[in-house]
Amino acid sequence: MAFLLRVRENLRILLMGLLLVQLAGCAGLSSGGNGSNGNSGGGTTAPATPAGLIATAGNAEVSLTWSASPGATGYYVQRAMVSGGPYTQIAVPAANSYTNTGLTNGTTYYYVVSAFNFAGQSANSSQASATPSAPVTPPTAPTGLQATAGNMQVSLVWAASAGATSYHVKRSTTNGGPYTQISAPTAASFTDTGLSNGTTYYYVVSALNSAGESANSSQANATPVAPAAPPAAPTGLNATAGNAQVSLAWTASTGATSYHVKRSTTNGGPYTQVATPTTPSDTDTGLTNGTTYYYVVSALNATGESANSAQASATPVAPATPPAAPTGLQATAGNAQVSLVWTASSGATSYHVKRSTTSGGPYTQVAAPTTTSDTDTGLTNGTTYYYVVSALNTAGESANSSQASATPAGAAADVTITVNPAIAKPISPYIYGINFYSGVTGAPPLLTMDRDGGNRWTAYNWETNASNAGSDYLYENDDYLSPSTVPAEAVRSFIAGDQAVDAASLVTFQLQGLVAGDESGPVSTANPPDMTRFKTVVDKKSTVSSVPFTLTPPTTDANVYMDEFIWALDQKFSGMGIFGASPTHPTLISLDNEPELWNSTHLEVQGPTAVTSDNYITKTITLTTALKDQFPNAVIFGPVHYGFQGIYNWQGELSATPNGANWFPDKYLQALKTASTTYGKPLVDVYDFHWYVEEYDPNGTRALDLTSTTLTDAQIQLIVQSPRALWDPTFTDSTNSNPWIYQELGNTPINLLGRLQAKINAENPGMKISITEYENGGWNHIAGTIAQADNLGIFGAQGLFAASFWPPNGTYSYALAGFRAFRGFDGANASFGDTSLQATSSNVQNVVVYASTDSTTPGRTVFVAINRSASAQVTAINGAALSGTAYMYQMTATTTQGQSPVAPVSIGTMAVSGSSLTITLPALSVTTIDVH
Repeated sequence: MAFLLRVRENLRILLMGLLLVQLAGCAGLSSGGNGSNGNSGGGTTAPATPAGLIATAGNAEVSLTWSASPGATGYYVQRAMVSGGPYTQIAVPAANSYTNTGLTNGTTYYYVVSAFNFAGQSANSSQASATPSAPVTPPTAPTGLQATAGNMQVSLVWAASAGATSYHVKRSTTNGGPYTQISAPTAASFTDTGLSNGTTYYYVVSALNSAGESANSSQANATPVAPAAPPAAPTGLNATAGNAQVSLAWTASTGATSYHVKRSTTNGGPYTQVATPTTPSDTDTGLTNGTTYYYVVSALNATGESANSAQASATPVAPATPPAAPTGLQATAGNAQVSLVWTASSGATSYHVKRSTTSGGPYTQVAAPTTTSDTDTGLTNGTTYYYVVSALNTAGESANSSQASATPAGAAADVTITVNPAIAKPISPYIYGINFYSGVTGAPPLLTMDRDGGNRWTAYNWETNASNAGSDYLYENDDYLSPSTVPAEAVRSFIAGDQAVDAASLVTFQLQGLVAGDESGPVSTANPPDMTRFKTVVDKKSTVSSVPFTLTPPTTDANVYMDEFIWALDQKFSGMGIFGASPTHPTLISLDNEPELWNSTHLEVQGPTAVTSDNYITKTITLTTALKDQFPNAVIFGPVHYGFQGIYNWQGELSATPNGANWFPDKYLQALKTASTTYGKPLVDVYDFHWYVEEYDPNGTRALDLTSTTLTDAQIQLIVQSPRALWDPTFTDSTNSNPWIYQELGNTPINLLGRLQAKINAENPGMKISITEYENGGWNHIAGTIAQADNLGIFGAQGLFAASFWPPNGTYSYALAGFRAFRGFDGANASFGDTSLQATSSNVQNVVVYASTDSTTPGRTVFVAINRSASAQVTAINGAALSGTAYMYQMTATTTQGQSPVAPVSIGTMAVSGSSLTITLPALSVTTIDVH
């Protein structure tokens, strides 16, 4: 039939065409001209392919529409059952629409349309398809609803309703409703949680689809109940040994009616039940003394038995008897001291050392060590002392050992330390600092300042937490500092962590001028800066915008504001006054990082041209003014030099001379003094620089790269002498194979802190000094401990305001141990004093001692004595008023061997009085002496 319809339709079209030809001929004859309008009705070219074909499914039909093709006299509609054809012509409408009826619901039909006129037929249109479907009706009500009670919940299931796309679960606490909808699941089940045990809940369910909602199902109900369960396993099991018995006690388990006590002679079991008490205690008797017994306990009630408790063990023992008297007592004389050793007594837990100046006694107890040695100090040289030792345990004290005697004799001091209490200065609490405190594995306790600085922070965008890695890694913009989108979160979380450990924070503010505008990876340095990747830093928001400060600044504008940044940080710690006059733990401000190197470390924003010293100083004054306008008491650090060349001549820009007033600090200090005077208060409070020692061994290896656990004598001395470059006016850097700084300074001592302090005193009095990155090497050797301890002593003695160690790559526990000589040296909270006393060494190359008093504990004096020589040094410390007992803690190559972390060990005590103390310092050692 379709074929006959198409033949008939084609004949009709042919006849219409012939008629049009005839009419065209008549028109041409009548015109008497060229017949220019003769084809206006049918077109001289075939029409364009129809566009915009749309197929819309209906009930057993598909409606087609398309855009009319200009010049078309009709259209061929073709259909296929397979996408892409072949197609069969089904209609030849004259209009640009057609409805194909009599189709099968659920079958997909594919259509194309072509246009025709007298000149020919177009190509087929793009294909369109549709799937007819019967009208949708609401589903029937669900059946088979079942409700199953659980603990504070009811589980519902029902038979699925045909055609349903979801369900409404409705609940009531009244039989028959009214019901409240509580869920709309798409599956035929639901668990209603958070219910009250003992309450009956009534449920109905309806089914839904696009046509509407069914009636409710039949009602089902359930009453949640708490499950019956065995009691919890007992906790706190404690086993106490007695004579042939073990006493057990534990914390009662709620709901338990009795317990099973189980025992084993093997750690971890298997266990055998030995008792069934009804109270949380039991005594297991008839045991064998000396055998260890392991116990667990379970709890029971009518429902069942709990799991076993954690295991406890005890070893019954016969009643103790006092130990035997010690044997082998030996007394060795020293300088104002006697060293004693003896053979251990079996069963002894401690000893009493007793002394007399008369052979045979009577004796006076002078010590109670727990080990088999003791050093009796503070004695009189030339006097013979007689000793006996007794052993103790819980059963009592033994008889005295045989007597031993020795006569102390004075030894000439190798080094004399002269302490002058009249020359004292406060020690800033912020010299015991580190970079990235929370990220340092094995970080020492009680550190006081944490710096959040380095190359990463130069292009940090506080609004988004994006930053740029600079030359450290592909000049990459990313979210390395924080993945958070909360403004300033990278800094807020850092400060919060420091506050939690009672540390001050030093955070970086951006001075270079551009910050990361995205987190999209590496930035091209072909023609820097690429301003599509960065935002502009504006120091003072009000200079370009009237919009008030906000904690949620827009991130799509071109600017990032520094005064808004400091305001936002203060808001995030509201009420704490972190930038105020006297916060508990202040937040300090660093002006960016190592600006002399921006054109290499941050080529992506600075470009290849270095920032000039004039431009840098101008930028400093502008930013610090904006920050101090917000918080006048904020403490600001600058210029954050990378090293000596930045300090000396601004990386070659200036023509500095060794003893001239033409270094960069001279220019900087004078400019800041003038600007600060105009402003009315200091704009920069602390002169900050970095110090990575430029010391090289005979092979040309830099000290920072000496990471081995074994070093040559030359390498050791290179490291332990290196801190002297900071302060010692006699230090000639003689162990350095490449002393280029010493040479650049005209072969005169470097004495960097002394030179800087002199310039500050002359050009901007009152400015403080800090070193916020430093390293000396020897990371896995006692030399590294000595250098770090020496640094901390120097920082206190020289009056630095702040300092923060830069953690190197790899392991560096020995360097961190230097902090432990000053902070927590007793394994607890004992620390160096808060007031530095001048201490002068007669041989600083070998021994240096740092002296302090404690304003919170009158009469307390703390020394840190450093022997950097390869031999023991008898050291006399004179001039400090001493009274009481000296508690001594020490680190040597021997004591630190195998330690993790490396830390001081107690080496005993000695009585002290007067103004002199003599001690023998082992080779390459750090000794902390706490007198109180």
